[in-house]
Amino acid sequence: MAYDDASKGAVLALKRSDRLEFSHLFARWLKRAGQPLIEQADLIVPVPLHRWRLWARRYNQSALLAQRLADLSGRPFDPFALARTRSTASQGAMPSAKARARNVRGAFHVPSAKRTKISKRCVLLVDDVLTTGATIHACALALKRAGAEKVLVLTIARVPRPLPRVI
Repeated sequence: MAYDDASKGAVLALKRSDRLEFSHLFARWLKRAGQPLIEQADLIVPVPLHRWRLWARRYNQSALLAQRLADLSGRPFDPFALARTRSTASQGAMPSAKARARNVRGAFHVPSAKRTKISKRCVLLVDDVLTTGATIHACALALKRAGAEKVLVLTIARVPRPLPRVI
């Protein structure tokens, strides 16, 4: 869905207000909308939170979505296949796409114990919101460096971009 005034409340309720019941609804939407991607996936992996943010929030909304999606689809799920190596500032506070990209550059890696699970596999990466794609890009790069054959992405919402002007 478009991440706009109509959807922002529900997405943020899941993300920051312990409204975990939204994860069930969103996972069903992801399954319906992403069925062709899910069918290709060997493994479902969430975008990880840094341990301090996870500790403060008590849950990773992307992991909840990915786990529920795995339950619905019967695909394998690994919440630890990708790790966030350092704490980063909230992407929402970043003033530009370039700043967002700098913020998450090198912030993700696949632990050595998980490389065989990733190698030569199609990984479905799950996140809540796609804004500029900086986080997804950084995660996908880490997965590809670990040997993933393909990285597919599902998010519940995307920030709409204005269409280019046609003259």
